[in-house]
Amino acid sequence: MWRFLARRLLELVIVFFGVTFVIYCAVFLLPGDPIEALGGDRPLPESVQQQLREQYGLDQPIWQQYVNYLGGLFQGDLGTTFTGQSVSEQMASRWPTTITLALTAWVLTVLISVVLGLVAGLRRGSAIDRSVLLGTIIAESVPVFVMGITAQYVFGIMLKWTPIAGVGDGWPRSFILPALIIAIYGLAGVSRLMRGSVIDTMQSDFVRTLRAKGLSRRGIVGLHVTRNAAAPVVNVLAIQLGSLLGGTVVIEAIFNINGVGQLLYKAIQDQEGTLVVGVATTLVLIFLITNVVVDVISSLLDPRIRND
Repeated sequence: MWRFLARRLLELVIVFFGVTFVIYCAVFLLPGDPIEALGGDRPLPESVQQQLREQYGLDQPIWQQYVNYLGGLFQGDLGTTFTGQSVSEQMASRWPTTITLALTAWVLTVLISVVLGLVAGLRRGSAIDRSVLLGTIIAESVPVFVMGITAQYVFGIMLKWTPIAGVGDGWPRSFILPALIIAIYGLAGVSRLMRGSVIDTMQSDFVRTLRAKGLSRRGIVGLHVTRNAAAPVVNVLAIQLGSLLGGTVVIEAIFNINGVGQLLYKAIQDQEGTLVVGVATTLVLIFLITNVVVDVISSLLDPRIRND
């Protein structure tokens, strides 16, 4: 078990350094000078620009900048924006909103995907099964911003069921629509996975034995099939909980939700490289830790995984 855990942690460290270095290079090697952008229509004097570059370490090689960033990161410092604001403080005030949105989307994903996959699997080849497969394909094909804007217009403006933007009405009214849009992209793959797992479970030997013993179909499905079919789906759903935090970026921008996703969106627009890297690094770390936790829990439930 300890060897398995050590291997997973080593993989986490390698992936973390690789991904964060790519993110850092992608942000700070892009065309454009964020220091020049601070002046807007009136460029800052060259002496001031040089002083700011030295202050933020932008006059150093990219690898040195990355090492300096890691040094601060290991001390809990995500950096300071070019306007003098702490990245950690800006994120701290927005995390509750993003977490609420992500958790709401995750719960919707769990409820809808399990039900759709179970019904489709039990009615394989029926009109319901084909409808679920077609619906999930369509859901994954439509860009998230198109679906978000359309839902905002239909349910917010035409039907007036939900607020158009913001979270002024609190949970659940302000969160349910954006969370549902996020959930649709998660449940598409999970529902198909659940469907396939249900079909495999229904064809297994122990189900045939239960039928031979005279157990009713409802009892077989309710007590045995659902529990066994959901086992591989649980791992995917657990991993999605971490990835949903990063999936809120576009939706928070569309619905003007004051969360971490919107903070990242505005940071990209304003060329606040330190803020972009800080938010992206935090999201990557959350995702990686979630993966490791899921792997460890899965290995405890099924020791065969440790030997993979």
